[in-house]
Amino acid sequence: MNPAERFVVVDWGTSSFRGWLMSADGEALAESRGGEGMLHCAGGASFAPVLRDHLARLGAPEAAPVLICGMAGARQGWVEAPYLKTPTRLDALHEGAIRVDAPSDIGGDIRILPGIAQGRADAPDVMRGEETQLLGVTEPDFSGLVCIPGTHSKWIRIEDGRIVEFSTYMTGELFSVIAQHSILLHAVEAAASPADSQPFRDGVSTALAAPTALTASLFRLRAAQLLGFEQRADGAARLSGLLIGSELADAMGRHGSLRSVRLIAAGALGRLYESALGAQGLDVTTVDAEQASRRGLAKAAQKIWGAR
Repeated sequence: MNPAERFVVVDWGTSSFRGWLMSADGEALAESRGGEGMLHCAGGASFAPVLRDHLARLGAPEAAPVLICGMAGARQGWVEAPYLKTPTRLDALHEGAIRVDAPSDIGGDIRILPGIAQGRADAPDVMRGEETQLLGVTEPDFSGLVCIPGTHSKWIRIEDGRIVEFSTYMTGELFSVIAQHSILLHAVEAAASPADSQPFRDGVSTALAAPTALTASLFRLRAAQLLGFEQRADGAARLSGLLIGSELADAMGRHGSLRSVRLIAAGALGRLYESALGAQGLDVTTVDAEQASRRGLAKAAQKIWGAR
């Protein structure tokens, strides 16, 4: 690829597609997004038409190269991009990219970035998509701890630009399951979004003070409402605080005394984590999650195709 030409980067998740047309120096020139995530594209043959449609929306040049991260590279995705094993350098992520044998009418060189696996029997773990965000927000010699909140939150320890250890917490998924399919269905208002409020902060403090008592704390949330000590309107915030506080307690125990955390997040969820982390006296630097994905993809694409 001539460094002056344009390229396309795609963050292809479980339920969403986000693509950008990029200039050679990494500037986003156009974007296209939709709900055609991996679940929509069940079966490998369904991915190519979706990409073709979005390339047209982006106005991508014919045969423009495309770099993809996320669930399109999962075993049930378009083409499996095997995991790289920790420890691994983030700036070498592009070396594990897999070529896609796409229909000729799509044209250019299409590749999918790999995920990262922690191949330890005592702490097995995987990520796919988050590694690209990490590349987007860290310097080659970065050392520190990064938190990526979400349905499955990630905590990642990086040393001199290498992922050395990470852990995943099902915090967001547990919130949905508990709020919709447990006795706490009656303690959380339907479709309520937890907010940074006193009930949230109390939930975080409760979990941090007694992290092994999480299941008891969850039941007390319901009991407190039945006995008139709390209101159902505060249920979502307290539930979120208990779960995030439990996650934070384990992360702090796993990684020792923390001074600072780089947070990759956005919106209301990002504000909840900023509040929980800040309350522990941590220096928090927040980077927008979507920008992190786009920057990481651009960095890897420039490595592959020789853009500036």
